[in-house]
Amino acid sequence: MNNNRIKNLKINLLSDHWYTLNKLTYDYLQSNGQWTEVVRECYDKGDGAVILLFNKTKKTVVLTKQFRIPTFVNGNEDGFLIEACAGLLDNDLPEDCIKKEVKEETGYKIEHVEKVMEAYSAPGAVTEILHYFIAEYTGDMKINEGGGAVNETEDIEVLEMSFESAVNMINTGEIKDIKTICLLQYAQINNIFINS
Repeated sequence: MNNNRIKNLKINLLSDHWYTLNKLTYDYLQSNGQWTEVVRECYDKGDGAVILLFNKTKKTVVLTKQFRIPTFVNGNEDGFLIEACAGLLDNDLPEDCIKKEVKEETGYKIEHVEKVMEAYSAPGAVTEILHYFIAEYTGDMKINEGGGAVNETEDIEVLEMSFESAVNMINTGEIKDIKTICLLQYAQINNIFINS
């Protein structure tokens, strides 16, 4: 890390129960030439990977649905979100991570993935960078029911739907997960059902 506008960075651990929450105190050189002390909290949950599975022949995508407590306490009626398959890297390479997550969550075994971007989702408070992938799936790749890793208390519903329906669910508010919206819009902009 090299930034001549930051100095005297102090990191104090606030919590490491599930992920890591730190209090950061530092001096920041503003554009007007003045130094200002800044105090922020920063949540470190590790980096992750996310994928949109698509079937060109059927014009479908595979998504997941699971309960997310932060959305529930923030007013999401039942706390369930429709999402693209995703997971934390846990020291794996992004490609290896996402293949493992696809198998655990959706029951599909995929061999080839295409990385399309990297992006921060909440850079004001969270360190996580996500590696975004797409991959084609076919029915013969389905090796189990999916549903997530039992030892991680995952209870995931696998959803196969038309691409058109998934995109429409952004407009209706049924899909509110930013990583899923990004991948669906990437697919739409890049005409993956035509050009991939």
